[in-house]
Amino acid sequence: MRKASEAEPTATQLGGEPQLPVGTPWPEWPDHGPLSFIASIDCAALPRNGLDPAFPEDGTLLLFFFDGQIDDGDAMVWVADPDTWAGARVLYVPAGSETATAATPAGLEPYPRVDLTASARCSVPDPWHPCALDALTDGDAPLDPREIPPHIKTFMDAVYSGNNTIGHQIGGNARPVQGPVEYEIAHAMLGPKTRWTDPRLDEEAQRWTLLAQIDTDADANMMWGDCGTLYWLIRPEDLAARRFEEAKLTWQCC
Repeated sequence: MRKASEAEPTATQLGGEPQLPVGTPWPEWPDHGPLSFIASIDCAALPRNGLDPAFPEDGTLLLFFFDGQIDDGDAMVWVADPDTWAGARVLYVPAGSETATAATPAGLEPYPRVDLTASARCSVPDPWHPCALDALTDGDAPLDPREIPPHIKTFMDAVYSGNNTIGHQIGGNARPVQGPVEYEIAHAMLGPKTRWTDPRLDEEAQRWTLLAQIDTDADANMMWGDCGTLYWLIRPEDLAARRFEEAKLTWQCC
């Protein structure tokens, strides 16, 4: 996604104020405060190429995140800590719902509105994503990062050189800042005592698909850590059933 010109349709709105269904309260993190409105995604305006078949064909997705405005960053959302999961929310508003512009709660400053247009583009898994590793090793022993065969290293370098920008994205393969975000979600699901070498991590990581990634954006005055990115992921079965409350957020920065 990129900033829309006046002649281009808006697929995603960063910042501004959301259109909430009438009677729906502004999302809050209990005992902490209201979440900031991050983005509104018009599902009908998205190219279907690259999207999961279960992705809604219409309606709107609203993304909210506890960004620290209320408490000056004292409480933070970490996927590894289930007690903080309520600090990120995804709301799905079906097409035809009666909605109204929701005023930003006191204590929060809305982000400047930026309209984005969408186009389909190729995305590939990070080379350290389990499905990429399976393809690269053809089922052989796992790769040791210290001893990567030259032909595989050449391929990885080519992927990184052609995939060196993050940006805003809906669906497809996540573009991580530090490493596959699917592993972070998987480790959180399996519990903190899970070893990072546990083979169950590979299985769980492959159960999650990217819903949306929202990058640092100067026009919208959004800065996630040190030029970082927010990632919402969801299991395909939850996506198909419109269980967006099951989506999980993780974030990475430089």
